[in-house]
Amino acid sequence: MIRKILRIGATTSLVLAATTAIGAEPQVRSRALHVNSVITGYADGSISIEQDVQNRLGRIQLLNPQLHAVIALNPHALADARALDAERTAGKARGPLHGVPILLKDNIESADDTATTAGSLALKDNVTGRDAPLVRRLTDAGMVILGKTNLSEWANIRSSHSISGWSAVGGTVRNPYVLDRSACGSSSGSGAAVAAGLAPAAIGTETDGSITCPAAINGLVGLKPTVGLVSRTHIVPISHSQDTAGPMTRTVADAALVLTAIAGSDPADPATREADARKTDYAKGLSKDALKGVTLAVARFYTGYSPSTDAVFEQALSDLKAQGATLVEVKAFDEGPIGKAEGVVLYTELKVDLNAYLASTDPAKVRTRTLADLIAFNKATPKELEWFGQESFEKAEATKGYDDPEYIKAVADGKRLAGPEGIDKILKDTGAVAIVAPTTGPAWTIDPLNGDHYGGSSTTLPAVAGYPHLTVPMGQVGGLPVGLSFIGPAWSEARLLNLGYAYEQATHRRVEPKFLLTVAP
Repeated sequence: MIRKILRIGATTSLVLAATTAIGAEPQVRSRALHVNSVITGYADGSISIEQDVQNRLGRIQLLNPQLHAVIALNPHALADARALDAERTAGKARGPLHGVPILLKDNIESADDTATTAGSLALKDNVTGRDAPLVRRLTDAGMVILGKTNLSEWANIRSSHSISGWSAVGGTVRNPYVLDRSACGSSSGSGAAVAAGLAPAAIGTETDGSITCPAAINGLVGLKPTVGLVSRTHIVPISHSQDTAGPMTRTVADAALVLTAIAGSDPADPATREADARKTDYAKGLSKDALKGVTLAVARFYTGYSPSTDAVFEQALSDLKAQGATLVEVKAFDEGPIGKAEGVVLYTELKVDLNAYLASTDPAKVRTRTLADLIAFNKATPKELEWFGQESFEKAEATKGYDDPEYIKAVADGKRLAGPEGIDKILKDTGAVAIVAPTTGPAWTIDPLNGDHYGGSSTTLPAVAGYPHLTVPMGQVGGLPVGLSFIGPAWSEARLLNLGYAYEQATHRRVEPKFLLTVAP
């Protein structure tokens, strides 16, 4: 159920086609499903901002009961749209994104009377009245905040046996390509919503794989920026070493536009101190020829867990070569020590960073003031622990803080092994500008009894290093999307977007979801 749902008037424009042969979901033709088409529609007068927002709200009402992708709607969305229409009429458009609707993952605060819950019943009344700086940047650019998207509760850090896309507040997000399949996590609702056309863009957050996995599995472009390019202030945290927000869209150009809007420094977030110096117009200069003459490192060590995905990856490599790229194979890399260090860092930082966030909330609305309080709340709330436990929370509570020598060593080891001795060394040894790999395999079946059936992914190296990671649709396996990853050094977002754009424009591998019930024989 959507919290604070708006009443949609009779003027909502929805065109229903026949249902699919297998699924029961009517195909809904939206006026425009991606950002640049929306921009064109506003510019030529074929649709107003208010009409488009009204259409999106109607589409959410129609499809969300199946998808559980949207957890709350902004009660001011239509009023915001009318005000932006008036600005456009007066010749005061704020930029290319003026009027474009967007959804936020529900761990990102917005000053629109919606709660920021991280999917937990403990935060169901967490209406802060604060805009995260990235949200203020979006609204300053003229974007309309439609509402909040469902997510893996607490961004998937509560338990190692969790169900990706499940939260006590929002239920289980379903993949719009095949409804009995996972939308991955933790930005599952953002991925499913954009894939289903509920919004042309969404913001996700990632600590390790939480933008790139749901983007790939839902047939989208997803970009995890360099840690520090986008502010994390007023976002429910896991780890200041690895957390970052980023765009999830249908095209690379759309992702570049949104990244341009949200990037920038924030005095409250010291990690962003270089962001303004690195900030640029990421959409300007995107070139279909960006792959010509470049060398790419092929991360063979990220293959083998999904033979069907590997076959699609081989076609992607052929496509890259056809566009003029030189490929250099990298067959082995040991991620084991990196994963071990990452665990120590995430558990330690979760306790300190989450306690600090909870302390910043209104005690009259959020009665759980510490991680220990959350653990006790979950034990007393049957719905929270209905499907899986909270052993990761308990591990985090047992950590000793930032002065612990084990933590200090883990931070240094993880950054060194994943960055200078990982991504940077691979690029130097191969002469490559970026690493390519399959992002992850196709979506697995939702299984509340056994948890996720997760095969593997290419997310950990860039996550621990804090480096950027772009995924672009590269094809399908059994009707389920899989993505191609472009991984680069720190602050290489512009280069990665250009590479991804050239690949996307040469291949056009993305297809629309069919809302099938299953792919089982």
